[in-house]
Parts: sequence; C-alpha cells; structure tokens
Amino acid sequence: MGSLMKLIEPLKKAATGIKGLDEVTGGGLPAGRPTLVCGGPGCGKTLLATSYLVQGALKDGESGVFMSFDESALELQTNTRSLGFDLADLQNRKLLVIDHVHVDRQEIHETGDYDLEGLFVRLDYAADKVKARRVVLDSIDTLFAGIPNEGVLRAELRRLFAWLKERKLTLVITAERGETSLTRHGIEEYVSDCVIVLESRVENELATRRLRVVKYRGSAHGTNEYPFLIDETGFTLLPVTSLGLAHAASDRRVSSGIAGLDAMLDGKGYYKGSSIVVTGGPGTGKTSIGAQFALAGVRNDQCCLYYLFEESEAQLIRNMGTIGIDLRPAVSAGLLRVEPVRPTTHGLEMHLARMIQVFKQYKPDLVVVDPLSALLSSGTSRQAHLMVLRLIDFLKSAGATTLYLAVQGEDNKTELNISSLMDTWISVTNLRREKDLERRIYIVKSRGMPHSADVRVLSLGADGVHVSEQRDAS
Repeated sequence: MGSLMKLIEPLKKAATGIKGLDEVTGGGLPAGRPTLVCGGPGCGKTLLATSYLVQGALKDGESGVFMSFDESALELQTNTRSLGFDLADLQNRKLLVIDHVHVDRQEIHETGDYDLEGLFVRLDYAADKVKARRVVLDSIDTLFAGIPNEGVLRAELRRLFAWLKERKLTLVITAERGETSLTRHGIEEYVSDCVIVLESRVENELATRRLRVVKYRGSAHGTNEYPFLIDETGFTLLPVTSLGLAHAASDRRVSSGIAGLDAMLDGKGYYKGSSIVVTGGPGTGKTSIGAQFALAGVRNDQCCLYYLFEESEAQLIRNMGTIGIDLRPAVSAGLLRVEPVRPTTHGLEMHLARMIQVFKQYKPDLVVVDPLSALLSSGTSRQAHLMVLRLIDFLKSAGATTLYLAVQGEDNKTELNISSLMDTWISVTNLRREKDLERRIYIVKSRGMPHSADVRVLSLGADGVHVSEQRDAS
C-alpha cells in the first residue's frame, strides 16, 4: 500500500513567481519535468523563461542554469536589465549560470551516431556549479536545426528530457511556432508535460499579447486565453476571466460628495463596493459628478483611482478647478491617482490588463472610469461589452466602490448596454430653455435601498456640484 501511495502522490510544482501565471497553473510549473514555451518572434518567450529563473532564485532560493543557443550572456544581461533583472548580480551570488552554446548549422552533419553527450556534460557541469534546480534551454530550434531526420530528433529530445528528469531538474524550453503545429518540429509539444503558447495578436491595428496553457499533465489549469504585459516590472499575466457572482455585499455607505444626491439615496449615499453608472449626453456634468465623488472620498481618508480616456490629467485638474473642485492637493498627496490614456492606444484586452495592473499596484478604495463608453473605439460593441463586464466583475470582487461615466444612447440605454449590471443608475440630462440651459438629474434605480423618484435640478457653480433639495416643478 505504501508503494501505491507514493505512485499517486500529488504533483509537485515549481512556483514561477510571475504574477498571474502561478494562479492559472494552480501553483506553478511541474517540478522536475519539462515545460515547453512556444510562440512567434517577439512574443516574450525568453522573458518568461528568464523571469522563471530570476523569481525562483530570489523568492524560493532555487538557483538555475540559462543555456542559450541564440544570445550571448552579455546580450541577455543587457536585454533584460531594462525590465528590472540584474542577471550579473545573480551570477556573482552563485544563483545563476548563463552558458552560451554556439551552434553553427554549417558544421552540423547528420551521422548515425549523432547525440547530445557534449550538451549533457556542459549542463551537468553548470548545474553542479550552483546546485541548480531549474534549467532553461533557449531556443531548442537552434540546437536541433541541423537534424533533418525526425527519428533521430525525437530520440535525442526524449533522451534529453529523461536525463533532466533523472536529476529532478525543472526544465523550461523555448521554441518557435510552426506553420501546421505548435512548434517547427511538431515533436516538443508531445514529449513536454506542460505546454504554454504565447501570441502577439494584432486586431484593428492594435497589438495584444496573450498566453494559453495548452496542456498540463496531472494538473488542473486555466484553459482560456489571458492577456499579459511586458513592462519595466517584467512579465505580468492577468487572469481576468469573469470571476462569477460571489461578490460581498456591504451595508456601509459611501458619500457621493453631493449632499443633495446623497439625500436622494436614502440620505446616505452609495453602498460600499457597489457599481454606479452616471449616464447623460455631452455637457450634462458627468465628469463633474465623478470629480466631486473622488474629492469627497479623499477628504474621508479614502484613496481614489481615476481612469481618464478623453482628457489629460492637467486638463481635468484645470477644468474642475473652474467649479471649485481642486484636485491638485489630493494628487500631490498621493490620495488621488489619475491614469490618463487614449482609448486607441491599446486593444480592449490590453486596456483591461493595464487597468487591473494599476489597480493592484495602487489598491484604491474608490474608482472612477471616465468615460467608459470611450472604449468602444478600441473594438466592436460586443467586444467592448465583454471587456467591460470583466472589468465590472473584477472591481466589484475587489470591493472597490466604482463610478462609471457613460454616454447615454438611444432608448435611454448606455452605449455599452451595462445599466442592468449596475447597482445604482443615475441619469443626467440638459433642458434647453429660451434663454438658458438647465441640467436635470434623477435616479433610475438603486438596488437594496429606498431612493427618490424625483427629477431634480443639477447645478455646477463656483463651489462645486449641487442637487436641489426639491423636485423640479416644471
């Protein structure tokens, strides 16, 4: 019985330390087994592999070997320094060995006794030098470029993997995508225990990097495509698939920042952690309502993250200053963070990934998205709706009280048709008279609380945003 239990003991995993990837893989890569990372040029294969070694050394104390068949040690150090990796320091601390193996295709000739004994000797020496537990081979295409015989190639690849398994080394190999298979040779994906595919996809002239775990022997794993980022912090995967309907429901209230509007909301404002949408046409005061909400939160010692899609931070601060909403001190104190970005800068998945990344870094109590409808320019209506659904789900699961500003569409609907997803829906309109313009505000719905059904006057003055205490008589 004891022998049987050893055979079926749970698969051990080697944490990658890469944000999001360990979550998708259920804890990391299969320890002591090979993982294939494949994709086209520039999709991030080498960076993912490097991140796996660096994070393993720094977080888990597991030293590693990076055997490169393309880049020299100096090139690898230079290329990864801008991402925050100091490979030279890890080498000096005996946590990493970088070995560049030069493979000249002209010098490779197929013979009946071709083998990888020389490679095994170099790997064994490098691994023993730092007592390595992790190994990266980048890229295996170059190593096997001169072997046209598939039988020899398959045999040598299996022998390589078996040799590494005997030494209980967790292996990551990188390979280029093939035309009709995952890799050029079409063999690596079958003998690897875990296969990860990276893609850099361009849609509507906007590029988005995506990752998918194609297979993982002996382990459950996320099977969807996930957007990932490569920036100054390294490699970050954001598993932003909808998290389901398991959100917490708080009884605490958060002020809208407008006394008259709070009075309409049972005298207490929004529920903490709720989703609120303010809809209206251009010039109805949506941004002013959002800025007033942000400033009120800061005055109550809450941090606010303000996503801005149609103005710069300086323009928002200047414009709001004309109606007495001074955001500058809050920004300077770090209590208000404004994230301006053009909606056409990224695809929808990348927008979502970056918004979630910034949220996780800043950890705000309140969020304003201004305007949500600007995301329509980054994709189709359906694509934008699905992206926004995932954003709403994430922010609600994170417990952030979020105010979405959106353009009112036809038939009293938001352009992204998200009103049914909101806990509170506030509509603002303009009423044009002969000599002036008057703004109106009313609450379409507010789940879980009694609220006013009145249409009231909304005004923007030198001291901020106000809502009349009495219903509009006209």
